[in-house]
Amino acid sequence: MTAVKRSKAALRAEARRRRAAAARAAPLAGETLARRVLEAVPPPPGAAVSAYWPMGDELDCRTLLAALRERGHVIGLPIIVRKGEPLRFRAWQAGVELVPGGFGTSMPPEDAPAVVPDYLLVPLLCFDRAGYRLGYGGGFYDRTLEGLRRAAAAQVTAVGIAYAGQEVPEVPREPTDQRVDWIVTEAEAFRIP
Repeated sequence: MTAVKRSKAALRAEARRRRAAAARAAPLAGETLARRVLEAVPPPPGAAVSAYWPMGDELDCRTLLAALRERGHVIGLPIIVRKGEPLRFRAWQAGVELVPGGFGTSMPPEDAPAVVPDYLLVPLLCFDRAGYRLGYGGGFYDRTLEGLRRAAAAQVTAVGIAYAGQEVPEVPREPTDQRVDWIVTEAEAFRIP
């Protein structure tokens, strides 16, 4: 294991504790998050949006998902195909029961249409002001963002979603790590320069 991977592993353990504390301190963060995203960095009209179904103490983005659907956006939730592959996305429909996915995730059923997002709401364990995020260690979002950015005819926007308490001075990085374009927390929204 490289020094960067060891640093990331150590930071993940601390980041989980910090996120749990931030979630306890901000029980209404999901409503605030929805307002901040829609005011500061709303997806362009017609954009396909990828999101996540919150697990554990992840910041709950379901209020935002409902607001985006009301605005006519197609919402895709991630599907883990296999280790080492980028994510794929299937359309989320309100009222349709989600099924268990890999790594404890919930996903739309197999018959849900595929979605190719150009605006992504990205979960994370911690982030820094340079736009780097630390996820769970599978590299799924890094591969996904790299592939979408390379293939997209239009701009792909990645918005990291977190509690303010998840900020760290610097996230350890590797050449394959992809930055997000924005960070939105319950306290602020800021663009990555």
